[in-house]
Amino acid sequence: MVKILHTADIHLREYKDERWEALEQLVEIGKRNEVDIFTICGDLFDKDVDAENLRPKIREVFSNIPFKVLIIPGNHDADSYKGGMYFGEDVFILTGSPFEYGDVRIVGVPFEPIQGQNLLGKIRALKETLTLDKKNVLLCHGELLDVFFSRADFGAEGEERYMPFKLSYFEGLNIDYVLAGHFHSRFDVWQLKDGGYFAYSGSPVSITKRETGQRKVNLFEVGNSPTEYPLDTFNYQEITIELDPFRDEDVLRVVQERFENLHPRASAILTVKGYVNSEKIQMTEQDIVSQIKGITKGKCAEEHYELSDISRILENDLFKSFTNKVKQGDYTEEEKRQLQDTAIKAMMQAGL
Repeated sequence: MVKILHTADIHLREYKDERWEALEQLVEIGKRNEVDIFTICGDLFDKDVDAENLRPKIREVFSNIPFKVLIIPGNHDADSYKGGMYFGEDVFILTGSPFEYGDVRIVGVPFEPIQGQNLLGKIRALKETLTLDKKNVLLCHGELLDVFFSRADFGAEGEERYMPFKLSYFEGLNIDYVLAGHFHSRFDVWQLKDGGYFAYSGSPVSITKRETGQRKVNLFEVGNSPTEYPLDTFNYQEITIELDPFRDEDVLRVVQERFENLHPRASAILTVKGYVNSEKIQMTEQDIVSQIKGITKGKCAEEHYELSDISRILENDLFKSFTNKVKQGDYTEEEKRQLQDTAIKAMMQAGL
């Protein structure tokens, strides 16, 4: 059974940085899992000049490997492979003829600035290539229009669309797998109408701060469904801590516990919000922020502090009367919290 490791959007820029380390980890995963084929579905490089600078080192990474590496150009590195550039003996740039491995045929659809009927025609023209005598795998780099994505899901690409296609484009083509790149945020899979799969691997390392959570790749055997494989690569992780003066909790312990569970390669995007009763906990807003910073030092990419001391409001007779009525009312705990929050905001705006 042919085993494939599928990734995209590594965006290499520098030798031995976090992105480079991610590529090296992927090669080691391929070796450990005895894969036959490693596919990189676009944007191996961040820019064409990066491909020129890093190509000698890429050859080293891809030397003496027990599998084949198949690469297609993406929108960031569309010109990085022109002129028959050599990336290694076992590296194949799929811009033309299909690659065959046993009973598997792999076809590349490199990125081009086309869409609509032009793109549909290009994909439909593959009908004669994707024949019934093989398991057919299509590599592509672009946007799937069937599912709503924010622009942030594709990296920092602005409002321009990049080879936008629909699942219907692949109907009737005897495609077993469409392995795609360009969607950074997460691993995701859709079923094709004719029974195959469309899969985005997501970026194997966080490229922007919008790509949060442990990164993954797609590792599967041909004949089975695409399967996510978690990585120990650099990533951003969102941590939101909401303070509630009505809960008996140690704010600093909550922060400590959340950061103890932080992935070892993660950099946190921390948001601390909500309300505190400084009289009760004997700490000012500044004290809290200072002590949190001591716990999180060196572990955050961003820190946002949106907490407010409401000790004065909590001692206000009007607020006490309101909360007593809320407690006596027929409300769920969530509704009670929402009513208290509304009252706090109203009193803060009124300067009470």
